[in-house]
Amino acid sequence: MSAPPAPRRAHIDHLVVAAASLDEGAAWCKTTLALSPGPGGQHPLFGTHNRLLRLDSPDHPQAYLEIIAINPDATPAREAPLRRWFDLDEPAVRQQLQEKGPQLLHWVASVPDIGAACDTWRAMGIERGAVIEASRPTPEGLLRWRITVRDDGQRLFGGCLPTLIEWGPVHPADHMPAPALSLHSLSLSHPQADRLRDALHAIGLTEIAVRVGPAGLHADLSNPAGATTALHFQESP
Repeated sequence: MSAPPAPRRAHIDHLVVAAASLDEGAAWCKTTLALSPGPGGQHPLFGTHNRLLRLDSPDHPQAYLEIIAINPDATPAREAPLRRWFDLDEPAVRQQLQEKGPQLLHWVASVPDIGAACDTWRAMGIERGAVIEASRPTPEGLLRWRITVRDDGQRLFGGCLPTLIEWGPVHPADHMPAPALSLHSLSLSHPQADRLRDALHAIGLTEIAVRVGPAGLHADLSNPAGATTALHFQESP
């Protein structure tokens, strides 16, 4: 008798690089990573759009890099006072993107049961936000997912606590070209490092390094030529 499949667990789904405009984000990707991002799509609910780049990571086989920006030609279906995801409506974040260019603003973790993960965090005093249904059209059909988004759009822990996502039957990485960029590590720093680490461990994310320090994210990447790139983000004081 064959062994049962290994249980699904939480893992890195994607890194979120935010930009003041999608064109600026794509140009940053080509200059910084020596790669042009692939196509993405639009998010009518939030009035944003993106471009995507698959990442090679044995521990996180469906990981990818998302470059996201507010779409100036779209009005969010999610009406005020509800805010866009990833703090994209936050004036300090917008100013930082304008002044410093595209930033590794956040990350998203895929979980097998988003309701259970939210309940786990809620019991720890962490309110990750409502679980909402979202979708966007793709050439392969409609992509559907469930994702946590707070009414105020906040990322929490300075962007270090991931947004949670539970995909439908299709994952966007299924139709991306083979990865040309490797993700070697993602690490986090925060003044409440113990609380952040406990929250990650509680949903099965035990391999993410967390240290005490100013709120920030750090990802180490390399391209096929062997050139390494470190992406940093630190919350403005």
